[in-house]
Amino acid sequence: MKRVIDLIKNKYFLVTVAFVVWMLFFDKNDLYTQYEHRQQLTKLEQERDFYTKETAEVAKELDELTSDPKKLEKFAREKYLMKKADEDVFVIVTEKKDDN
Repeated sequence: MKRVIDLIKNKYFLVTVAFVVWMLFFDKNDLYTQYEHRQQLTKLEQERDFYTKETAEVAKELDELTSDPKKLEKFAREKYLMKKADEDVFVIVTEKKDDN
């Protein structure tokens, strides 16, 4: 018991404990802030990976559209409902049914 009391009275121990408590809870870079920054970093890395993948897919599609006229015509017909002068375009829209 005397050893614990001596340890508590030791000024170096008290300063060290105060420093550790300050760094863990009160500093601008405390544990909670570090945890939030780590979560934000993980989220941003996931977004980066997603957009990198999407960019690669779009670049591939662009390359296909610029190199193949048939694919370009198909793309224009599907996305922009373009047609030839002697054709008619019919757009069929299906309605979603609610289960309520």
